[in-house]
Amino acid sequence: MGVMFPHGQSSHSLSSTMRLSCTAVFFISIFFIFSCHALALKPQLLSRHRIKISPDHRPLSYTTFYFDQQIDHLGFLENGTFKQRYLLNDQHWHKEGGPILFYTGNEGDIAWFCNNTGFMWDVAEELGAMLVFAEHRYYGESMPFGDESYSNAKYLNYLTSEQALADFAVLIKALKGNIPGAQKSPVIAIGGSYGGMLAAWLRMKYPSAVIGALASSAPIWQFIVPCGGFYQVVTRDFTSGGVNCSSNIRRSWKAVDGISATVKGLQWLSQEFGLCSPLKSLEDVYAFKAWLQETWVNLAMVDYPYEANFLQPLPRWPVKEVCTHLQFDTGVSDKQLLHGISQAVRVYYNYSGDSPCLNTSQSATGNLGILGWFYQSCTEMVMPMCTDGINDMFEPQPWNFQAFSDECYGQFGVRPRKDWAEIVYGGGKISAHSNIIFSNGDLDPWMSGGVTKSISESLVAIMIEGGAHHLDLRYNNEYDPESVIRTRALEVQYFRKWIKQAASTL
Repeated sequence: MGVMFPHGQSSHSLSSTMRLSCTAVFFISIFFIFSCHALALKPQLLSRHRIKISPDHRPLSYTTFYFDQQIDHLGFLENGTFKQRYLLNDQHWHKEGGPILFYTGNEGDIAWFCNNTGFMWDVAEELGAMLVFAEHRYYGESMPFGDESYSNAKYLNYLTSEQALADFAVLIKALKGNIPGAQKSPVIAIGGSYGGMLAAWLRMKYPSAVIGALASSAPIWQFIVPCGGFYQVVTRDFTSGGVNCSSNIRRSWKAVDGISATVKGLQWLSQEFGLCSPLKSLEDVYAFKAWLQETWVNLAMVDYPYEANFLQPLPRWPVKEVCTHLQFDTGVSDKQLLHGISQAVRVYYNYSGDSPCLNTSQSATGNLGILGWFYQSCTEMVMPMCTDGINDMFEPQPWNFQAFSDECYGQFGVRPRKDWAEIVYGGGKISAHSNIIFSNGDLDPWMSGGVTKSISESLVAIMIEGGAHHLDLRYNNEYDPESVIRTRALEVQYFRKWIKQAASTL
């Protein structure tokens, strides 16, 4: 969701592959964090499926549909259409006006989000609801220009949140008009991370389409808050995770620099971390440190109270597990410190013990559309991020909009509009809107840009103690903290209230 764009030199054209410089880590929506390496530009289209198995091994049954969607809703010159994919389950739907829970798809394959949004599946029967998971344009199978969608800036021009919101509004109207019994069905938008931002914005921009929205871990204010908050939350998580944990991570950057200054040091680092590709150059060291930084951020985001396989197979409370390897005092040598770091990193990348080596080119998940989010970050999703090495455990990295803009121009031939999201969606001035729940976990770095205090009786903020990234949208689990159990119950209570209000106005 938020971004820190690499400030190095890079290719000036879009080709079949693209290499991004790695002097920093490029952070995406969140669910998602990625390091900067070679990327395929033309996503592979996926086949149609009827049955999916969730990460919790729960069988999910849905039907896949494709809707003819306008390529350009905001202009009148481009009249082409594309096939927007959506998934539908009406197993528990009470026909003739039963509610529809509508997932506003993020930057990735919609089937992956469907499988990871257990909350909707858990409450469908209770509410008698139809479930719809709508894919975001330019991700998964929903490609406006087919295999050529990422081939040039002209085709990418229609990849915006505004166009995606219009897609959702048009699809909702079509569903209610074409499905027998759905004409009077109230629709509630649900999303997490960037999808949560879209859910909130859908309610703001198209209040006639949805009666309310649940925006989980949705940093709609990341555009306007101080740039250092995100990494300060990450650091706080590791400080709480164990004695000396965050301070040893802070010390590790200089240790890497010192040991990597020699050829023998590079060889030692490569062997100690079991890297698939040995470190050979300064550029490799930059990429290695970006990979480490990515790892700590990912761990903070997915610090769930049970074993999970959201980004990687991980143990319960993975940050605490990591910190058991980082409890040194200040007297240890650089090699002792980095041995602890190498063991900590293996908790994230090799908890299963199946990896023969660690791949610094490995991204968080292949189900997320990294290139598409890069483009969105280079146009309207400008989320300033920075580190200072004092209030956080990372190397100092100031926010430099001009360098960010230049990098975007070099990659895509476009420049970001840094204030556009605030102008379009209102920034902090959203009190005129209604019926939106903003839920955030206090362990989630994205809470730094989220709505964490209620604005009115119908713009409600819920803080989840001990909650990581959109914990409330995950399946019910026996290890769930009481805080998320209460949160889900409260969210359903608001859903019922909105549904009742909508029925009274028919």
